[in-house]
Amino acid sequence: MGDYTEAKVKIPFGTNYLDAVFSIPDKILPYAVVLTHGASGDMNFFHLISLANYLASHGFLCLRFTCKSLNLIYRAKAYKAVVEYLRSSGDYNLSGIFLGGRSMGSRAAASVTCQADQDNDSFIQGLICLSYPLHRPKLQTKLRDEDLPFIKSPVLFVSGTADEMCDKHLLESVAVKMKATNKIHWIEKANHSMAVKGRTTDDILLEINMQVLSWIKEILV
Repeated sequence: MGDYTEAKVKIPFGTNYLDAVFSIPDKILPYAVVLTHGASGDMNFFHLISLANYLASHGFLCLRFTCKSLNLIYRAKAYKAVVEYLRSSGDYNLSGIFLGGRSMGSRAAASVTCQADQDNDSFIQGLICLSYPLHRPKLQTKLRDEDLPFIKSPVLFVSGTADEMCDKHLLESVAVKMKATNKIHWIEKANHSMAVKGRTTDDILLEINMQVLSWIKEILV
């Protein structure tokens, strides 16, 4: 694993700015990964920090950002601004990026990926969904899968088998109907927060990080 440094940036978004942090590898590959948080928290949520730093240590530029709105359309617009910021950046000669997020952040990433696929935007290489919130707790009849059937880019889902917001059989049935090549990695007995009784947080995070890195490498082969 290589070394990396962190750099704080402010990304223009309308008349405002989004707070963001780059994890920059010493030896950088031409691909980046964007990560954002769920309905609560921010870019400093420990899952995102762990994943960003792990990927950066393996050569992938990572950018995690904060957008605290609970409006999905607003979150997607903010995410699009981050994508355009990376696309136009002269600091990194990127061939493509992966869009990722946790919980609500993964829904925003899915929305942006879906639109990019409709526009045949080859800059987007794939979508990473951590704890995708397929439905509200105990409300499994109303699915939040509005964008998933129309995505064409490869998709990775990492979810817990005990996630109260993502029934295992429901996600599997949604995935089967998707146009996109997709993979689901289940964290056994993990809830929506990826907590598992009897397992350390570090152990769970390492499993998640290794799965994401392995999947990215498979896509780029």
